[in-house]
Amino acid sequence: MKYELTAIKRAHLSQIRALKDFDNVKKGDLGGFIESESNLSQEDDCWVSDNAYVAGEAIVFGNAKVSGNAKVAGEAIVFGNAKVSGKAEVSEYAAVSGKAEVSGKAEVSEYAIVSGNAKVTGYAEVFGNSQVTGYAEVYGNAKVSEYAVVYDNAKVAGNAQVVGTAKVSDNAEVFE
Repeated sequence: MKYELTAIKRAHLSQIRALKDFDNVKKGDLGGFIESESNLSQEDDCWVSDNAYVAGEAIVFGNAKVSGNAKVAGEAIVFGNAKVSGKAEVSEYAAVSGKAEVSGKAEVSEYAIVSGNAKVTGYAEVFGNSQVTGYAEVYGNAKVSEYAVVYDNAKVAGNAQVVGTAKVSDNAEVFE
């Protein structure tokens, strides 16, 4: 086992403590809060941090799962049936919910929201108060930022960038 649930509680969530050294986590380090051991894999180097990027704890609850070498930090929240895996990072007040998936080396940060059945994969980045929702997909090296919204069945891929208050919806595909 790489971590344990502590007696430190926030509502129905327990803070985690590392039981061994791995990645940049040291034995005894306190992490963020999870609802149960099913939220955070005991395998690989995944972790829910207490203050990796900003003050405060990240939380994971419901049927959400963090696995692989993924990181959830900086007051980020992952819940519902969401999955964060691979080497993905969710941080800086971002939220991943519903049946959304963040995987590969994707990054979701800075108040961004990924929800519904959306997928953010590869080296994609979603940040700056942006949203990816519905069945939308952002992948490759694509970036969605600055209040942009990608939703419905839209796809943003390659080196494409969706910025500002842009909205990409329906079955639109944006590739570069």
